[in-house]
Amino acid sequence: MNTKTPIRTALVTGSGRNIGRAIVLALAEQGCNVIINGSSNRAACEAVAGEAQDLGAKALVAMGDVGDPDAARQICRSGATEFGRIDILVNNAAVRPLKPFLETTDDDWHRVLDVDLNAAFYTCRETLPGMVDNGWGRIINLTGMNAIHGYKGRVPVSVAKHGLWGLTKALAKEFGPSGITVNAISPGPIQSEHDDAELSRHIREQVSRIPVGHLGEPGHIAALCNYLVSDGGAFMSGQMIACNGGTET
Repeated sequence: MNTKTPIRTALVTGSGRNIGRAIVLALAEQGCNVIINGSSNRAACEAVAGEAQDLGAKALVAMGDVGDPDAARQICRSGATEFGRIDILVNNAAVRPLKPFLETTDDDWHRVLDVDLNAAFYTCRETLPGMVDNGWGRIINLTGMNAIHGYKGRVPVSVAKHGLWGLTKALAKEFGPSGITVNAISPGPIQSEHDDAELSRHIREQVSRIPVGHLGEPGHIAALCNYLVSDGGAFMSGQMIACNGGTET
């Protein structure tokens, strides 16, 4: 980052592992203060904080369920209190249950929308006033291919991610005049650590549909985030960038 600018502070939700972890470390390497968030696995988040500190960054672990408005508010405010500001917000936290539509309960539906869509509303609402005051801000929403295609077995996820894409476009228009860009990244199949063996198998099976012939890595998404928050990415806003190896479906 340009050394003449203030040290930026980034909040990355759902950053205890996988894509979120990679984004935290990429931003830390660029000199950002980083706020690591997870809903339950504090040990994983503390480990990421340690890795960020090894890169020379200041790091704060802010645990909590961003799908809960009070928790999301507290997470954002603790970061702003610790570092004085939040300049970069990456809404990465998500749940992606695989379940037939007719078996989806009210609780299933609301849980997915809370984490995959409402959480971004809560965190944006909390951090945007400071970005407006500072005349600079970067918001990145992780949508995934569910925002491009509707998938059977993932109706709530598809709805939430389509909504997140709408939020991205609308906020970009409303807050662009304040020096704030808002973009979405749609990752394709990414190699990651999964507790769910069935989900892991499903991702590996998608390799045959990827033109470049291999799964993506969390670092590919992190590198794209770094570009979007850089000076070079300042003219990109209101976009959804598909990082998926050429996958169409």
